[in-house]
Amino acid sequence: MNQHFAAFGASPSLRLTRLANGLTVATEAMPGVATATLGVWVGAGSRHERPEEHGLSHLIEHMAFKGTERRSARRIAEDIENVGGDINAATSAEQTSYTARVLGEDADTALDVLGDILTRSVFEAGELAREKGVILQEHAAVEDTPDDVVYDAFTEAAFPDQPIGRPILGRPETIQSFDRAAIEAYLAREYTPDRMVLAAAGAVEHEAIVAAAERHFGGLPAATAPEPVPGVYRGGERRMARKLEQANLVLGLPGLSFRDDDYYALHLFAQILGGGLTSRLWHEVRETRGLAYEIHAFHWPFSDCGLFGIGAGTAGADLPALVDVTLACLHQATATLDEAELARAKAQLKVALLSALETPGGRIERTARQLLAWGRVIPAGEVIAKVDAVTVEDVRAAGRALLSGAPTLAAIGPIRRLQSLDAVARGLTSAA
Repeated sequence: MNQHFAAFGASPSLRLTRLANGLTVATEAMPGVATATLGVWVGAGSRHERPEEHGLSHLIEHMAFKGTERRSARRIAEDIENVGGDINAATSAEQTSYTARVLGEDADTALDVLGDILTRSVFEAGELAREKGVILQEHAAVEDTPDDVVYDAFTEAAFPDQPIGRPILGRPETIQSFDRAAIEAYLAREYTPDRMVLAAAGAVEHEAIVAAAERHFGGLPAATAPEPVPGVYRGGERRMARKLEQANLVLGLPGLSFRDDDYYALHLFAQILGGGLTSRLWHEVRETRGLAYEIHAFHWPFSDCGLFGIGAGTAGADLPALVDVTLACLHQATATLDEAELARAKAQLKVALLSALETPGGRIERTARQLLAWGRVIPAGEVIAKVDAVTVEDVRAAGRALLSGAPTLAAIGPIRRLQSLDAVARGLTSAA
């Protein structure tokens, strides 16, 4: 029996139903919008893979469009594009999504295609071989792109020998090993209905979406997927000397889970430090000293851990000065960031949050991700209230906590002059 439940405090047009097998259906009608954006989010990604499955989540996302019991790969594309729609998929460390956008009147067509690829894909041997070749080309393209390579190396150094630290694409040897049996075993284990959200927004009607969800997904057996291996930040370094014109560098520290009480404070610290043209790093490193064309700070939160980082590209000769100035900015921000900077960072965060909710695609992504993470949809007003409650001292304290962590360092290019990891660690613990 399906269970209807309220989205307390969220938009009154947001409606939620849980199918008997545990899959959640969420819809949000948006008056004045003629299109419908629909998607299925699965709470499984690269960190849910076993060592021999490295890269399998990403391959499955690709194979979803390569043929089902009812449709060839060509027909999947035709059935969506014949009604003017588009279809896409994406894999992250913790989730995989399959989305489509069509006119509201064609929502049932989109759901039919999504249901087909998620429950009736055949993983034909010839298509599988071709798609593995495509992904190997994608892997090679990444290897030829230094600023992609350095971020993969950065994550691996921060979380060594852990699923959460492995590159999403996988490695050539694991990609080549996958067969239909491996795919089907992973899907049976990880794609369980209680980990799936079907979300739709725009010109949609809740009862019709629920009926389609029941047709396409109601037959999936209820099951409980295993928990992923916990992510434990370790820190470390990865240096890749190459003959390149520029050195790419990422300096990292342990971040926070999005469940942590100090998450918003740390997010705002990253914004103040290196989140825009008025940020401290941009002003000091680029505008004042000309040490880098681009520099930014970021915070990647996961369900049980997080990763804070600063990324930049510079000439090899400027690496020592870049690191010294970056460490000085970190220290100074923990002691001197002020109300004006915090107010600006809060405004930037609010604009990012609210502008995302102005599109059907932004709505369904917010809804699905929050239902998977929290079991509820968090009203925008509740998030804004938490942001507004953060004080200058909260943000400074979040920055100070960073400095006590072990650093992670990843660099590629002409990096001979780059300081040692020990030197960076000493710079973090000493006053600027």
